[in-house]
Amino acid sequence: MTTTTDDAHEAPAAHPRFAAALRELGLGELAGRARRFPEATRTAAEAAAAIGCELSQICKSLIFAADGVPVLVLMDGASRVDLDRVREELGAGKVTRAKADVVRETTGYAIGGVPPFGHRTRTRVLADRSLLAHDVVWAAAGTPYAVFPMQPKDLVATAGATLVDVREPSA
Repeated sequence: MTTTTDDAHEAPAAHPRFAAALRELGLGELAGRARRFPEATRTAAEAAAAIGCELSQICKSLIFAADGVPVLVLMDGASRVDLDRVREELGAGKVTRAKADVVRETTGYAIGGVPPFGHRTRTRVLADRSLLAHDVVWAAAGTPYAVFPMQPKDLVATAGATLVDVREPSA
């Protein structure tokens, strides 16, 4: 069973800081469309199962370190990020997965709940083109238990992302 913010006595689904960021961006209605689940939606597979959507309709917000500088990569839930492609896109010498403390320090959110925008600090954002294959994608709303829907082109624009091809090639 899912709970939504439609229930007057329920707590809002979106993290308060993320809901505030949505309001600042003029997107406050998205906070009201966020859905909270009793089970974690920390992974793309957990989120897709809870929502009842395709794995590729989940937008993962992943923080990497490019030569030590945090960068956000938005990727569809069915794909993996190709670090060599990210490195080439950024002209970086080395790209690695950011440690949990760097993710929280950079975004203000814990891994598994990082939204695609509304972060504590401004970072470079890359969005894989695979996200555009859907009319709607679901992304974390600031907690590992909440997600919100958004049209991919609007999500990419709001995140200030550069559209790129950085997913691993299919086997």
